[in-house]
Amino acid sequence: MAKGYSGVSLPFPTLAKEALKDTQLRNNLARATTTIRNKRANVVAEVADWEELRQAGHDIKMASLANLSTHLARFEAEFTAAGGHVHWARNSADACEIVAKIALENNIKDVVKVKSLTTDEINLNEFLAKKGIEAKETDLAELIVQLADEHPSHILVPAIHKNRDQIRDLFIEKIAEAPDGLTNNPRELAMTARAHLRRRFLSARMAVSGANFAIAESGTLCVVESEGNGRMCLTLPEILVSVVGIEKILPAWNDLEVFLQLLPRSSTGERMNPYTSFWTGKGDGPKSRHVILLDNGRVQTLADEHGREALACIRCSACMNVCPVYERTGGHSYNSVYPGPIGAIITPQLLGPGEAKTLPFASTLCGACYDVCPVKINIPKILVHLRAKENKANGKLAEKFAMRGAALALSPKGLQILGKVIGVISPILSSEIMQRISRVLPVAKKWSAFRDIPKTRLIRKGGRK
Repeated sequence: MAKGYSGVSLPFPTLAKEALKDTQLRNNLARATTTIRNKRANVVAEVADWEELRQAGHDIKMASLANLSTHLARFEAEFTAAGGHVHWARNSADACEIVAKIALENNIKDVVKVKSLTTDEINLNEFLAKKGIEAKETDLAELIVQLADEHPSHILVPAIHKNRDQIRDLFIEKIAEAPDGLTNNPRELAMTARAHLRRRFLSARMAVSGANFAIAESGTLCVVESEGNGRMCLTLPEILVSVVGIEKILPAWNDLEVFLQLLPRSSTGERMNPYTSFWTGKGDGPKSRHVILLDNGRVQTLADEHGREALACIRCSACMNVCPVYERTGGHSYNSVYPGPIGAIITPQLLGPGEAKTLPFASTLCGACYDVCPVKINIPKILVHLRAKENKANGKLAEKFAMRGAALALSPKGLQILGKVIGVISPILSSEIMQRISRVLPVAKKWSAFRDIPKTRLIRKGGRK
């Protein structure tokens, strides 16, 4: 679980068990993820050098992480030289304080937001509310989630857990501009949200954004989006504050040639994003530009030679759309702003030892996430690495004994002995009485609660059973 994210201190298995009871949720997820998967597959198939692009994306990100301090220093110098202001935040509290201070110093009581995944990570909305500042989401899906007083359940499509009927009912209840007789037609729903947001865009004096990429050599920030709300937030307000994870740094402008092909195809199944915005420290738009470079566990993740690859993520969500676990349990079960396979490896690392320790086990290790990742993050490998760390730190005596027994069975002699033992005890273990007993024994119930020991007959010499 992600500390401080949903306010629910429950591990993944508990939350997932409840989610599995929600038939409507599973139907919504299956329909949405299937649609996105198919769109992605079609546009990826058009690119002859897709695998080469994936490798290039991986190499660029890993090289950038290897020289992160150098690139961050250059970005700061370039952004500042262009008239912008750079702030450094060690953790979520630092970042939230900086945003609130900028707002209060300028007598601002409400802000509009775009590309706010990183601000969700630091719980910015809740922090600002305590300071008397209202944060208004402008992305359609983020708006839906905010109106429902929920948290996002998907990196790219935060309201993926809701269908059109649920959204229509929510708009009728929460949006004053909702017309009489509003239907579930997507265009009607979008136009209702547009009318609701237009007033906010035109009156806002301050905007808060994230960024998809930060270019070191020019001090440039980049946001890609599909609705145009980002362009409104990035140009209309007087003040723009961007909260950016330090891993978003790319060394050179030319690197975007790779990522602006990989990201839209992997995320929305588009050849290119409808809106791609760039800004530095001056020019048209806001008079005052700030960027907050956020650590919040990224440096400690970088220190893990096996786990640091997770920082290469470009937040496309492709791994979530192919994950059989996510499709059945939904994003809220992860209790993190980063759900799905990528959340299972990045959340425990950002939070540190002892936190979100069940997430690395929320996977079948099928490898589908690795196959679709546009920057070739080996998610299954990192999952196994994090599982090993957790088991080493908190492994139970019975589990360690079982693993040693499994290691013994790898030798021919050990396997022969194990076969004889199983031949003797299998009829006993598979009996109905033993099945009932195993479901209540602490040492066995985690396994037997969902599995029965099958009745087996060993193959004897001569090929007879």
